[in-house]
Amino acid sequence: MAEKDLIYQVDGQVATVTINRAAARNAITPEAVVLFHSALDQAQADDGVRVVCITGAGDKAFCSGADLGGGMQDDADRRSHFDSYARLISRLAEFPKPTVARVNGHCLAGGTGFMLACDIVIARASAQFGTPEVNVGLFPMMIGALIFRNVPRKKAMEMILLGERLTAAQALEMGLVTRVAPEEDFDAEVGMVLAALAAKSPIGLKLGKAAFAAAERMPLAEAVRFLGGQLVEVAGTRDAREGITAFLEKRPPRFKGE
Repeated sequence: MAEKDLIYQVDGQVATVTINRAAARNAITPEAVVLFHSALDQAQADDGVRVVCITGAGDKAFCSGADLGGGMQDDADRRSHFDSYARLISRLAEFPKPTVARVNGHCLAGGTGFMLACDIVIARASAQFGTPEVNVGLFPMMIGALIFRNVPRKKAMEMILLGERLTAAQALEMGLVTRVAPEEDFDAEVGMVLAALAAKSPIGLKLGKAAFAAAERMPLAEAVRFLGGQLVEVAGTRDAREGITAFLEKRPPRFKGE
């Protein structure tokens, strides 16, 4: 599938979703949000896809947030778009396959939601980060739910209330991103992580991600008991048996997602 505002491509076991508006700093339009949902539908349904990479076109911006001039003229339009965006980042945060944000450039405002919804975030060293909504009289509402799940509260509030930009090094220190790579190593670092994820057991990762998402909403004792039961489920898969056999035989496992 290739559309004006979004591109979905599959290369081997990796699906890449690219926000394709480089000239507009990859600002997200309502149409792109709809296409994003469609891309995730395809990635989830395709058993050959084991990992999903989210990125932006060009090398200037990952995503600069919502397109403020993108046709949201009244409250009904804004509510529809924001509801669709909220569903999208919630879905991405609990996606059954591992997700990687390839932050190729500046990541601002609503782009922070896409980034933090991914399991792993790899940023180019020159990228900048921030939530500048307060500078135009807005506030980073929906993405706040993700920010506070990833960043200590005081640092989060400083970023949100001041609306200042952060360097990639500051973002790494805060926990907004998981890795920072220099320009010359960026694509190799992303490729290495994607390949490593694609080599894992699909069913093991799916069950594990779902279990962790559910356990986050439980009290500690309940979560531990629940996760113990989920470990029994994972251990009963064919992939787990293959993984243990391969370990004992000192060979790479051949996972089939069963």
